[in-house]
Amino acid sequence: MPDRELAAVKNSFRQIPNLECRIASVLRDTYDQIYYGQKTGRFRVSQLFKTEKTHFGSLVEINLRREFEQEIQDGNKMDYQIAGVEVDCKFSQKLGGWMIPLEARGEVCLLVWAEDTATPKWSMGLVRASESHLNSGGNQDKKVTLNKAGMQAVEWLFKNAEMPPNVLLQLPDVDVARIFQNRSSGQQRINELFRVAQKRRIGRAIIATVAQQEDYMKRVRGNGGARSLLKPEGIIILGDYCSHKTLARKLGLPEPQEGEFVSARVYPAERNKPSDCLKASISGSILWRLAGPNDPVVEAPKLPSI
Repeated sequence: MPDRELAAVKNSFRQIPNLECRIASVLRDTYDQIYYGQKTGRFRVSQLFKTEKTHFGSLVEINLRREFEQEIQDGNKMDYQIAGVEVDCKFSQKLGGWMIPLEARGEVCLLVWAEDTATPKWSMGLVRASESHLNSGGNQDKKVTLNKAGMQAVEWLFKNAEMPPNVLLQLPDVDVARIFQNRSSGQQRINELFRVAQKRRIGRAIIATVAQQEDYMKRVRGNGGARSLLKPEGIIILGDYCSHKTLARKLGLPEPQEGEFVSARVYPAERNKPSDCLKASISGSILWRLAGPNDPVVEAPKLPSI
């Protein structure tokens, strides 16, 4: 027999604009929130305290509620009320590890899984926590996991979707060590970040984690920040301006999203040289391309400000 309540919740989610992007951003922000890198310098789950890991699910529940305040209401019995249906929100950093409490048995559950790795991914689905979908036994709080039938019954909204990257988890350990080796200068750490993490999307939270200063965004901009300090080395730092996104596409770089940056070393391109097919006019009539390992260092051009 069709589960009309579960179908109503699923349909409600499907009607939300930019749903996948917004959920991915919520999960990225939640990881960054619990790392609190600006004050702690942390950027990986293994650096968290046990109590922080336990609290992570509550933060996901709260942050989803805030992001989708028009679609998700506070529940009377469960965490949420969606399309008039009581829904319990469960998060796990292990796929299939959701712990269903006694009060949620028989209810619709929103299941969220995410992992922050070099290739961060997440999934979200819906399931009815009926007895036939649950394992027997449970822990001291009488919480139980889904059985095989329960996992098969999950109706996935998204499966293994991409999450905005954590560039410090993508870099080799030796490069991360280089970034953090200067303990006295946040500006020097930011400079090194943009040197070693070229052609990668770098989020605002990573900037805060590396700088560990209140005015961390100042360390990126021109007028004394990394943009001007790395210019003599031929390195440009593109932001989320429309003009910068256009340059990224023309140069074959990842396109920086909101609050992100992408750095790269550039070199003047030859107009009629076929190998210089990915090129862009950055400053005046001069064309630029990504620099190769054998290209000498030339000063980078001035970037558009909007």
